Amino acid sequence: MVERTASELAGLLARGAVTAEALTASCLQAIRQRDAAVRAFVHVDENGALEQARAVDAKRKRGAALGPLAGLPVAVKDVLCTAGQPTTCASKILQNFVPPYDAHVVTKLKQADAVILGKTNLDEFAMGSSTENSAYQVTRNPWDLERIPGGSSGGSAVAVAACEAPLALGTDTGGSVRLPASLCGIVGLKPTYGRVSRYGLIAYGSSLDQVGPFGHDVRDVALLLETIAGHDPRDSTCADRPVPAYTQTLEEPVKPLTLGVAREFFAAGLDGEVDMAVRAALKVYESLGAKLVDVSLPHTPYAIATYYLVATAEASSNLARYDGVHFGHRAATFSNLIDMTCRSRGEGFGAEVKRRIMLGTYALSSGYIDAYYLKALKVRRLIKNDFDEAFSKCDAIIGPTAPTPAFKIGEKVEDPLAMYLSDIYTISANLAGIAAISIPCGFSKSGLPIGLQILAAPFAEEKLLRIARMHEKETGWHSHRPKFS
Repeated sequence: MVERTASELAGLLARGAVTAEALTASCLQAIRQRDAAVRAFVHVDENGALEQARAVDAKRKRGAALGPLAGLPVAVKDVLCTAGQPTTCASKILQNFVPPYDAHVVTKLKQADAVILGKTNLDEFAMGSSTENSAYQVTRNPWDLERIPGGSSGGSAVAVAACEAPLALGTDTGGSVRLPASLCGIVGLKPTYGRVSRYGLIAYGSSLDQVGPFGHDVRDVALLLETIAGHDPRDSTCADRPVPAYTQTLEEPVKPLTLGVAREFFAAGLDGEVDMAVRAALKVYESLGAKLVDVSLPHTPYAIATYYLVATAEASSNLARYDGVHFGHRAATFSNLIDMTCRSRGEGFGAEVKRRIMLGTYALSSGYIDAYYLKALKVRRLIKNDFDEAFSKCDAIIGPTAPTPAFKIGEKVEDPLAMYLSDIYTISANLAGIAAISIPCGFSKSGLPIGLQILAAPFAEEKLLRIARMHEKETGWHSHRPKFS
């Protein structure tokens, strides 16, 4: 049962073929059986989840109105606040932090009658591409336990891919939903910046962060996006725009369809098997009547440098609050206030977080802010202009999500720059604030999933999902599941 899609499970629940309690118990059993190997969860709320499921069953029995996710188990990335449950950001500095409130998206899940299973592992403070930077554990790819699942939302992606949860929430600052979706063989979507409230999301890069859904197929992701999207006055960057009924238009193909193929996405460094799988996907779209046009995103080569200036500068500012005073870890011994802050931060933050704080602080420092941070903001605008120009010629841009299939655990830990290049195809979408999705499009010869990335204009998620569904219906890559003994 746990291998079914969320939509299939919703049908079973609605028909009374299974209860929410039984489904939740099945997911919890899968976690007990599989999570020792894949390490997707940092906290599982067994009693709370079963209690939520029983409440949904009781509502259904008495004929009360039910939410769109009624009885469906959901895993939540441990960077989203959950009242009364630990929210650690996979960091020692927040090891004992229990928020007194829910993130907006968690509130929306509860209002939709979803069952929240627990919190998933991530790269500390969402800083990483492999989920190796967690202070607590290394999450492993269910297709090959010796390989990374991608990051930073690796725990959420693995929870879905390993069939421990049919749905999950992650966050995407530079590819942190799309990259693990690609490497784990599932669907992951980064909504337009402002489409989903960031209230209660513990910030990394405030102008880049966006909450996004994971699912086995495009319909699952559309269902979850429909639930969490919409205006929230508590987030000043959240757009006050109506939320389309994504699930109702999903089966309508986009016709005529023009897809842009950016030459910058097929440059040196792209793995040959990934190249072949993406080009096969292009042929699928052509067979469906799509017109392929060449487009250029000329400032793509500057995206990595731009991102690692903007994101680290914002991280330097956002993480300054963890000083050992108000909340979070405080050093046991210190001689004065400055020593307390230094020791607390030194003990609480991991190496990658320290590296990014130092990069950002340097970029913002007197004498360097003009040469680095402000220049990066100007290049960011040029990257946004590239996309605006491209979308004037096509409905969406298509290309690889990741340059390679999943690499081995430990392979790039000692080379931060090589790790940063994992995000080369995904970070531009965050800098431009546009919508983007990763869907499965094949496997390498060694059985590792390959993802196809589709990018669309701001607030064009409805069209993006329909385009993604067109490929999905013709191929069936999304129906593959990893084997567990």
